[in-house]
Amino acid sequence: MGRKVILATCSLNQWALDFDGNVERILRSIAIAKSQGAKYRLGPELEICGYGCADHFYESDTLLHCFQVLRKLLESPVTQDIICDVGMPIMHHNVRYNCRVIFLNGKILLIRPKMLLDTAPFGDCVLSTKDTCIGSEMCAELWNPRSPHVDMGLDGVEIFTNSSASYHELRKADHRVNLVKSATMKSGGIYMFANQKGCDGDRLYYDGCATVAINGDIVAQGRQFSLDDVEVVTAILDLEDVRSYKGEHCHPHVEYEHKPCHRVKVDFSLSDCEDVYLPTHQPIEWQFHTPEEEISLGPACWLWDYLRRSGQAGFLLPLSGGVDSSSTACIVYSMCVLVCQAVRNGNTQVLEDVQRVVNDVSYTPRDPRELCRRIFTTCYMASENSSEGTRNRAKDLASQIGSSHMNLNIDMAVKGMLGIFSMVTGKCPQFRANGGSTRENLALQNVQARIRMILAYLFAQLSQWAEGKPGGLLVLGSANVDESLTGYFTKYDCSSADINPIGGISKTDLKSFLQYCVEQFQLTALKSIMAAPPTAELEPLTDGQVSQTDESDMGMTYSELSVIGRLRKISKCGPYSMFCKLIHTWREALSPLQVAAKVKHFFQMYSVNRHKMTTVTPSYHAESYGPDDNRFDLRPFLYTRWSWQFRAIDNQVGIRHYNSNFQH
Repeated sequence: MGRKVILATCSLNQWALDFDGNVERILRSIAIAKSQGAKYRLGPELEICGYGCADHFYESDTLLHCFQVLRKLLESPVTQDIICDVGMPIMHHNVRYNCRVIFLNGKILLIRPKMLLDTAPFGDCVLSTKDTCIGSEMCAELWNPRSPHVDMGLDGVEIFTNSSASYHELRKADHRVNLVKSATMKSGGIYMFANQKGCDGDRLYYDGCATVAINGDIVAQGRQFSLDDVEVVTAILDLEDVRSYKGEHCHPHVEYEHKPCHRVKVDFSLSDCEDVYLPTHQPIEWQFHTPEEEISLGPACWLWDYLRRSGQAGFLLPLSGGVDSSSTACIVYSMCVLVCQAVRNGNTQVLEDVQRVVNDVSYTPRDPRELCRRIFTTCYMASENSSEGTRNRAKDLASQIGSSHMNLNIDMAVKGMLGIFSMVTGKCPQFRANGGSTRENLALQNVQARIRMILAYLFAQLSQWAEGKPGGLLVLGSANVDESLTGYFTKYDCSSADINPIGGISKTDLKSFLQYCVEQFQLTALKSIMAAPPTAELEPLTDGQVSQTDESDMGMTYSELSVIGRLRKISKCGPYSMFCKLIHTWREALSPLQVAAKVKHFFQMYSVNRHKMTTVTPSYHAESYGPDDNRFDLRPFLYTRWSWQFRAIDNQVGIRHYNSNFQH
C-alpha cells in the first residue's frame, strides 16, 4: 500500500429515460477515469435513469431498465479494477429509494440510500478498503445542518463522496463551493462532488462543477457550463495530508457525540507502493462567472440541449426591438458561439448534432453569424402602433448576429378579426386615446398581441417548407421574470411559445447582460435598445412617438419589482410583512403611505393575473423568486381581495401618521 490516491468525479449530461445514451456516457466516464489512473469513480445522482424522471419513478419499467443497465455495467470489462459509484432508484420492502450502488469487479459492495429523503434501515454504511475509508452522502445532504459527513468524519472516514443533481441559479455557485470546502475544513478529509449537467427534459439546467477538495481547499474544478456530454475531473491526493490535518484538529481528549459507522470491508486498495513520485494536486482559487456570464452561458447550453434533442431545425423569435426579445436573441447568438467553439475544440458529438439540425452532413460551423443564419429566424411584426425606432433596432440587431430576419405587418389580420366582431355585434371598439373605455382599450391591445402569437407559430411551422427545407422551428418566448410576477403580458400572446430562455431572469439583470454582449460580442446595436424606454407598442402613437411605457402601465419600476419579488418568494412575505420591511428599505425615497400604495397595487396585480402562470411558457429556471407554478411557486390562481391584510397595512400607516403629527 502507498499513501497517494487518484480519485475521479464527473459531470454527465444525462437525459431522463435515455437508457442507451446514459449507459454510454457512464461507461465513457469510467474509461476516462481509468485512463487517468483513478481507482474510484463517482457519478451524479440517479445517473442511470436520469434525474428528471418525475412520476416515471413510480413505473415498474423504470426500475426494470435501471437494473438491466446495472447488469450491463457490472459485466462490462470497462468497470474492472476500479470502484464504481453509480446512482439509480431501488425498491426495498415495496418502498422506492434514491440510491448509490457501489461495485467493484462485478460485485456490488454497498447500496446506500439518500438518508434525508428516506427512512431507510438498510445501507447506511461506509467502505473500508485496505488503505482508507470512504463514505457517501447525496445532493441535499450536503446542505443539511447535520450532514452525514459530520458523523462519518468523526468516526475516521477520510474520503467523502457526494453525488448530486444540483441545478443552476444565478449567483448560487459560491454557496455550493463554500459548502464543499467547509465539509472538510473542520475535521479534515477529501471531498468529491459529482453533478448532473445539461437540460434533463425540464426547466432546469444542471451546471456541472465537478469538484475535489481536501482539508478545506479546492484542488480540482470542473466547468460550470459546457457542451461536453462527459467531463471527468481527477485529482492525486496524499492520505497522509488528511491524517496530519485530522491529528491536529480532532483531539482525542474531546468527546464528540456521533453515530459510529458500519464498515463494509473491501479487499482493494486505492493506492499502491510505487506512488512516491506522483505529484499531488495543490489548492486553487475557484473561478466564478459573473451574473452576466452566467446568463450568456447557462440558457445558451440549455437551448442547445433542447434543440438537438427535439429534432427541430432551429428557432423562431418575434423580435420587437426591446430589451427582452433582444436578450433572447443574444442568448441564441451565444449558443452559436459555444457550438462553434466546441467544434473547433474537436467535440465530435456537437458536430454530429449540428449537422443533423441543419440537415447537412458536410457542414462544419466556423462562424457564429453564419450558423445563426442557418438555425435562427427573427421576425419583426409591425402594426400601425409600431414606431420606426423599434423596427430599425430589431433590424440592426438581426444584422449583427446574422439571423434570417423578416419584416411583416399585422394590420390586415387585426382589421379582419375586429371586422368579424363588428359584423356580429354591430359595435366597433376604440382605443382610449380615441375615446374608448378601459375595457375596449385592453381588448384592442390583446388582439394585436395574440395575432402575433398565431403568426409566430404559422411561420415556425411553414417557413422551412416555403424554402424547400425539412423540419420546423421552435418558437422562443421573451417575457422576463418580473413581468410574469405581475402578469404584465397578454395570455396567449408572444409570451406563449415553446420555451423561454429568459423567463427566470429579472429586467435589471437582462440590461446588465446586454451591456456585457456589447463588450463581449461587439453587438453595438444593443446600445440604442438599452437606451429606449421599455414599451409594448400596442396603443396609438402620439405624433409618431411611443406614448405607452411598461413601467407606467405597471405602476412601478422593474427594480422595485425585483425587490418585491424576492420578498414575496424568498422571504415568504405576505402584504403586511412586505410593507413592514419596505418602509425601511425604501425610507429614503418613499413615505410609508407611498410604500403601502405600491405593496397593495402589486398584490392586486399579482392576484388578478396569477391565472396566467398556469399556461405560461416553460422557462429556464435562473432566479429563486420565479413565479412558475410548475414546481417552484405553488400558489392558488384564484385569490381573495386581501381585505384583512390591507387593513393591517392601513392601521400601521394610520398609527405612523398619528405619531408623526403628535411629535410635531
